[in-house]
Amino acid sequence: MRIFVTGASGWIGSALVPDLIDAGHRVVGLARSDASAAALTAAGAETVRGTLDDLDVLAGAAAASDGVIHLAFKHDIAFSGDFEGAADADRRAVDVLGDALAGTDRPFVLASGLAGLKPGQVATERDVPTVDGSPVSRRAATAAAVLGLASRGVRSCVVRLSPTCHGDGDNGFMAALVATARAKGVSGYVGDGANRWPAVHRLDAARLFRLAVERAPAGTVLHGVAEEGVAIRDVAEVIGRHLGVPVTSVAPKAAAEHFAWLGGFVQLDAPASNTLTRELLDWRPTGPGLLEDLDKGHYFRTPATAS
Repeated sequence: MRIFVTGASGWIGSALVPDLIDAGHRVVGLARSDASAAALTAAGAETVRGTLDDLDVLAGAAAASDGVIHLAFKHDIAFSGDFEGAADADRRAVDVLGDALAGTDRPFVLASGLAGLKPGQVATERDVPTVDGSPVSRRAATAAAVLGLASRGVRSCVVRLSPTCHGDGDNGFMAALVATARAKGVSGYVGDGANRWPAVHRLDAARLFRLAVERAPAGTVLHGVAEEGVAIRDVAEVIGRHLGVPVTSVAPKAAAEHFAWLGGFVQLDAPASNTLTRELLDWRPTGPGLLEDLDKGHYFRTPATAS
């Protein structure tokens, strides 16, 4: 298949592109910079220059493809305080991509999230997120719109990713927790730290997206989850050991001050199952677990020692 991938040079995309190519697919990646275009070309992919705001570019690339995987999201503005703007831009892009594929029976795979889906309980692929108009729930509404494309002749699929998609080179939540512990001189968790995050290795997540675009049925929800839930206290203990700093509890009321923008996320209890995903696509995660990956040491390199 000729597959159009947004976010193709990003964290998951840069693992997905070679996986797709190795499986015999042609990849066309959306590149918003010269550096992204060069990386995609070096990986063996074709490039289309543009951003999520270039709706005509997205429509043309999707129409010329045999399938679309949409990984891109404006994380830069989302984490700087404009999550609503990022979510709205994403919805516009999704609507354009969906319209381009309508009536073709071609696949459209969307990356979405698990955080907050079913707090304190093990979420499954059958659980439906609450859409209440809040900025965060806008992404859930976008996912619902993608699933609805099944009624318009699109083989649509949503992959809900774990809050931490870890691996060497990760600049996400785990890297932020390490940076916070290094800056504060303590490795913290909130309350008793028993709250859990599902986790998946980057390479396993990439393989799941490939399987989804190849054969996930229309209207399918998949969980990019390798581990159902890792206690944040256990994460903090590994970080503390590697940095040589104390491991300590942070009171919930002090979480925002201690963890900054991570304050709300680090308190989430969001375990999730992957049973239906594994059964449907025979997906078997093989990468290291989160704690094992942390223990490899790559999260603790300083700029002077990083390779």
